[in-house]
Amino acid sequence: MTSLDDIDDLRGWLDLADRLGEVRRISGAHWDKEIGAASEVNYKRPSPPALLFDDVVGHRPGQRVLTASMGNARRLGMTLRLGTGLDDRALVETLRSKPGEWAENASRYPVREVETGPVFENVVRDDDVNLLDFPVPKWHEGDGGRYIGTGCAVFTTDPDTGVLNAGAYRMQVQNDGRAASINMEAGKHGAAHVRAWFAREGRAPVTVSLGHDPLLLVVAGTEVPGGISELEYAGVVLGRPVDVVRGELTGLPVPATSELAVEGWLYPDRREQEGPFGEWTGYYSGGTEPVLTLDVRRVYHRDDPIQLGAPPGKPPHDYSYMRSVMKSAMIQDALVRTGLPGVEGVWAHEAGGGRQLLAVAIRQQYAGHARQAGYLAAQLPSAAYMNKFVVVVDPDVDPRSLNDVVWAMCTRTDPADDIETMRQTWGSRVDPLREQGAPPFNTRAVIDACRPWTRLETFPKVAEASRELLDHVTRRWPDVLGGAW
Repeated sequence: MTSLDDIDDLRGWLDLADRLGEVRRISGAHWDKEIGAASEVNYKRPSPPALLFDDVVGHRPGQRVLTASMGNARRLGMTLRLGTGLDDRALVETLRSKPGEWAENASRYPVREVETGPVFENVVRDDDVNLLDFPVPKWHEGDGGRYIGTGCAVFTTDPDTGVLNAGAYRMQVQNDGRAASINMEAGKHGAAHVRAWFAREGRAPVTVSLGHDPLLLVVAGTEVPGGISELEYAGVVLGRPVDVVRGELTGLPVPATSELAVEGWLYPDRREQEGPFGEWTGYYSGGTEPVLTLDVRRVYHRDDPIQLGAPPGKPPHDYSYMRSVMKSAMIQDALVRTGLPGVEGVWAHEAGGGRQLLAVAIRQQYAGHARQAGYLAAQLPSAAYMNKFVVVVDPDVDPRSLNDVVWAMCTRTDPADDIETMRQTWGSRVDPLREQGAPPFNTRAVIDACRPWTRLETFPKVAEASRELLDHVTRRWPDVLGGAW
């Protein structure tokens, strides 16, 4: 029977999640939109379970697709090896300072290279490659094709230092299953690696894992500090090195217990029309445009592989909860490490995809403290990409509550004096406000929703009961009020 310490792959993760009552099964869905639509309905449920799709139309039983792997606190806590009984508040508290500790200790957990692993149970080479042999979904009705890479980990290396990067980039199947476009944002570490390989050798080696312990999706989908390998970062979370095998062609690593992986080369002149695709902003990202496309020369997979699906869309979507929790912890940790005093909490709101709306709670200690916190948070490396609003609030405001944050803005922000903008900052090609072909800049606002520093002592008192009084009435009538506080 699998325990938290025994999880070594996606199957072990599924076994434990299933025993905890966290998995639901759907049989007979079609890869063409039905898997995506069923997943979308599930994301909107309170504390959605994981969904495992089997008997996919047009594919043999056993080839499965998993979605909503980390859609609630219990499964995210399990994935991060923090426990299996955490609720939202306990998860956030447990994560405090963890990202910084993981980053500091990652180098102690270099990957462990092994000769073989379950991922090599089947090897498909060269002209026999066909990604459509697997139940690759068309996730959204308006997507331009079938996307095999949503919960993936794309591996690249720095050609000079050998440092490995894992990124979660969307991948559309191309050329009848023989290739896959990889849509990398220009400012990401993987894209920098690819440019360096092009300049050095005229092509870039790439491996991709398409089904794995969801922990690899966490580290691939959040901003691990530059110069740190995501696999080493995963190793420190696990408390043991990640086992990898080397690809036959490029020598790049592949997680040894991966369900499904591909290997090949990117070339600067090899681009295919890609998109549109329903993105994490909640919109389809433009039309179609030429995107670097991987010439897939090897496919490695276990018997009856499980694809890890993580399609974005209008929040809440597959990984919006995971990203909100992880980004909140990473940004708070980074903000504290700048030396800024009085940081009480940070929350990257799910409505903004865990990126576009940040709330920062501070205990004001000097004039200008609130603005300093807002400007720092807006440009931290862990927060800068696609950020649009940073709202700074007092410690009596719960930064995780969108209602409380908006209430503070409505009652403590003077629009003429307390909203400042930063222009030509780091945006994204998926921003629906970006004009086609325009550089991916964005503008962000820092909103001071704190009590005015000059009126801290005289500002009107909030009309709400004290915590002690609320606790008292909750204890007195627990059958009626037990879940309310």
